[in-house]
Amino acid sequence: MTGQPIPVIIDCDTGVDDALALLFAVRHPGLDLRAVTCVAGNTDVDGVVRNTLTVLEQAGAPDIPVARGAARPLIEPARSAQHVHGADGMGDLGLPAPSRAPAPVDAVTLLHREILASPRPVTLIPTAPLTNIALLLRTHPEVTGNIERIVFMGGAVATGNATPVAEFNVWHDPEAAAVLLTAGVPITMYGLDVFTRVVVPGADVRRLRASAEPGTRLAGELLAHRPSAPEPDGDDPAGGLGDAGAVCAVADPAGLTTRLLPVEVSLAPGPTRGQTVVDRRPRPGESEIHEGTREQALVDVGLDVDVDRYVKLYLDTVERP
Repeated sequence: MTGQPIPVIIDCDTGVDDALALLFAVRHPGLDLRAVTCVAGNTDVDGVVRNTLTVLEQAGAPDIPVARGAARPLIEPARSAQHVHGADGMGDLGLPAPSRAPAPVDAVTLLHREILASPRPVTLIPTAPLTNIALLLRTHPEVTGNIERIVFMGGAVATGNATPVAEFNVWHDPEAAAVLLTAGVPITMYGLDVFTRVVVPGADVRRLRASAEPGTRLAGELLAHRPSAPEPDGDDPAGGLGDAGAVCAVADPAGLTTRLLPVEVSLAPGPTRGQTVVDRRPRPGESEIHEGTREQALVDVGLDVDVDRYVKLYLDTVERP
């Protein structure tokens, strides 16, 4: 590895796979995790703050500032994913309460401060509904001058999970996602098309769970809670990296295949609300011919991923001494 570590800020809704992402970001030598901001999503925002502080503590992370952000989307009510992530949002693993405390500022203030204070442009990694990011961009648009890229976990080209066409993070706050696409900085969309494919084999999950090192063991417990390819008897399932794949894509972008494509978010009520409409057509269609071309954001959309490469990268990183 050459060069200086990449300054990164993670905006998350911790969350089992957000926790996996934090463990990776803390331990990868090519990343400089400068701050973490929290938003309602997988669980309520206070639970997200607690979970984030617990993960950083278990990982042996330095004193990274953590701030509480939006308790609900811009327009919609908050709608959690506790049926996936457990009542505490962290797989109900019974983890101890953290001894660390959050920063005495809100998430937007912390994002503004840390982005502008960074000596090098920051890569922003939202792995959650994009409410905090939308509030930041509307309140402090000058931060884009020191943002290198936004790599967000969200959206889908093909199939959704919150609805048949909408992915949870975008569906939870579609207006915020639409604001993100107007940021005026390079954006990478790490959507469900690649998100669901990066799976750690069961044998590796078992090895992590048996580790005596708290952060490594926690990664194994979290992966075991995210069965993506369970074996026939249901024991020792393989575990999906989920959000952590987006952080892998920052540390090793060559493992993700992207195309620069027009993307917009469906905001209308009804079955398509929250869909990321990705235009993969080779040429304009009748709509553009008859009605004119709409202005759309151009986004580097993740279409393929080197699964073995990212699994190895993740394991090598979280098992570091």
